[in-house]
Amino acid sequence: MILVTGGAGYIGSHTCVALAAAGLDYALLDNFSNSERTVPVRLAAITGYEAALFEGDVRDETLLRDIFDSHRITGVLHFAGLKAVGESSLKPLDYFSNNVIGSLSVVQAMTHAGCKRLVFSSSATVYGDGRPMPLAEGAPCAATNPYGRSKLMVEEMLGDLERSDASWQIARLRYFNPVGAHESGLIGESPKGVPNNLMPYVAQVAAGVRASLSVFGGDYPTPDGTAMRDFIHVMDLAESHVAALMKLQCSGGGLVLNLGTGRGTSVLGMIGAFQRASGRRIPFQIVNRRPGDVANCYADVSRAAQLLGWRAKRTIDDMCRDAWRWQMGQAQ
Repeated sequence: MILVTGGAGYIGSHTCVALAAAGLDYALLDNFSNSERTVPVRLAAITGYEAALFEGDVRDETLLRDIFDSHRITGVLHFAGLKAVGESSLKPLDYFSNNVIGSLSVVQAMTHAGCKRLVFSSSATVYGDGRPMPLAEGAPCAATNPYGRSKLMVEEMLGDLERSDASWQIARLRYFNPVGAHESGLIGESPKGVPNNLMPYVAQVAAGVRASLSVFGGDYPTPDGTAMRDFIHVMDLAESHVAALMKLQCSGGGLVLNLGTGRGTSVLGMIGAFQRASGRRIPFQIVNRRPGDVANCYADVSRAAQLLGWRAKRTIDDMCRDAWRWQMGQAQ
């Protein structure tokens, strides 16, 4: 059985769908601090599989030991963590506690149970700013905010662990910009409060929840002047985790991989695609650039293709269509 921490969250829940499609049993651990309690029920409706659910925090060492003692856990997909870049600068201690100490608790529980296969949810924010594009895994890491530093700290801890004990099988997966939703419309990204990311904000503008969108910067050296980012469909991302888990099982650890499409889409390009998907006009205003933003950021995904035999296959139109279906389902 695979333990999915943060399994009711955005990426964790979609990865549970991919695990079920691969015929793998899994259990969910979530404290529901940034997820909905209806998600496990929705997952069961999608997959036909009713997973064991443990409610609690990954920093609860007693709970973790009980889970490992009562179930034969053969691997862990570790998603549980806080993930808002802006919030991390306001609440850095929360991020280091949840993301770093939480990850340490998970690894200690795994060590106690003799379970040494781990896929860790990391981020392209570990690279920092101003790197040549496309970003390859060998690019220097220099996170510029507490969120990115918390991910980098965990990555370094896991690297030290692998070097100290070769029996560990660890994959560190660096996401670029996950968007979209499951095609059923039953699960998707459900931010609490004002969305921090572009697509859920665009979706809310299209749905009339918000009046308009601010586009930060219209004078970048890109084809339309707006910043470009590597958006990846959340189900492509989910499927990559199953591929990474299988790779660890077959050939050991030491995997550090970028996960994206390998190409950038501009903010205006995303708005246009969402207008096509929704059939609605999306009002926007171009405003000043935000400090620290770069013109273009996209992944070199050749290593993931080579080692996992995986490539993102869903298009920006697929991402927008599925996000819109999810948004409309939320309004009902």
